[in-house]
Amino acid sequence: MTSQQKWVAFCTIVRKEVVRFMRIWTQTLLPPAITMSLYFVVFGVLLGERIQKIGEFSYIEFIVPGLIMMSVITNSFSNVASSFFSSKFQRSVEELLVSPVPDWLIISAYVVGGASRGILVGCVVLLVSLFFTHLSVHSLPLIFLFLALTALTFATAGFTNGMLARKFDDIAIVPTFILTPLTYFGGVFYSIKLLPGIWPTVSKFNPILYMVNGLRFGFLGAGASDVAWPTGVVILGIFMVVLFSLNLYLMKKGHGLRS
Repeated sequence: MTSQQKWVAFCTIVRKEVVRFMRIWTQTLLPPAITMSLYFVVFGVLLGERIQKIGEFSYIEFIVPGLIMMSVITNSFSNVASSFFSSKFQRSVEELLVSPVPDWLIISAYVVGGASRGILVGCVVLLVSLFFTHLSVHSLPLIFLFLALTALTFATAGFTNGMLARKFDDIAIVPTFILTPLTYFGGVFYSIKLLPGIWPTVSKFNPILYMVNGLRFGFLGAGASDVAWPTGVVILGIFMVVLFSLNLYLMKKGHGLRS
């Protein structure tokens, strides 16, 4: 394939993915907005009045970056996992496999499509948060960097899940038993400085902690962050490379694609 043909193929797959989730926006974009509104009301407004501040920031201001990141992670992952597995289930993926489109381009296009949904949902949650609090911006480039890297990384992980899944129930295993616990214990609702004993140290083994705090640094600055943001960039980069390489290997072996 020529470079132009590869670009056309890439744009076609990305467009298909974006159109797919935009057609059912009431199922893909609206529910996260409603869910996060409830989080803002319960945790930000009701509990926030009792907690008042974490450091120099109000509690609701502190949790906004974490809730945005939680939405980005969940939606980037689930979009690619469900979409690619559906293509496997309906056998439509075979059209891609017999085409001259290289494996790395197929993976990249699905990942970009899924990341688009994650970033879009993150922006929706950000807009919703403005109804509840004033949000300052410390570093706009850093915000964009963490949103993009996180969305791309978890979209890549979603592709892996879609490759390995053998039935629809398998798609829900990782979000339910891995992503949700890691996210809730990733500093979304609290600072690890408030944890007793060895728990602050244990929390530092949770990779999502660095992503949440990286975005929090972008919004609120160093005073709200528990860890160094460059560490988060390195972790995201490593995860992305490892997962992309794993996906290439699975595609080459035809794992779950060939009867």
